[in-house]
Amino acid sequence: MFSVTVRDHLMVAHSLRGEVFGPAQRLHGATFLVDATFRRPDLDPDGIVVDIGLATRELGAVLDPLRYSNLDEVPDFSGRNTTTEFLAKTIADRLAEKVRAGALGESAHGLTGIAVTLHESHVAWASYELTL
Repeated sequence: MFSVTVRDHLMVAHSLRGEVFGPAQRLHGATFLVDATFRRPDLDPDGIVVDIGLATRELGAVLDPLRYSNLDEVPDFSGRNTTTEFLAKTIADRLAEKVRAGALGESAHGLTGIAVTLHESHVAWASYELTL
């Protein structure tokens, strides 16, 4: 299996509901390092997994509406805890939509999986993987 990973970052504010979150129940900021990994069993006719430039651009496009926002106020997230795990899945799902729409090029239709990892810090991160 071949893979290519592109990276960006995301700064947001949010609060989390539930005793398990302790002080994170209050509004706080978070900065995530975001890795998006694209997988396929064989290289495309150009010898690549995915066009890195397009993958980088589309990851940025997925993150742009969330940058510097209060996730508690994002209508799509109403009533949801915007945990690192939840955000990883949301970003992966949105990237999958980009692949299906052809935004990463025609050969990207040969991708078989996407994994998104959000690094909360140098000691904690969460990932979500999906099959295309």
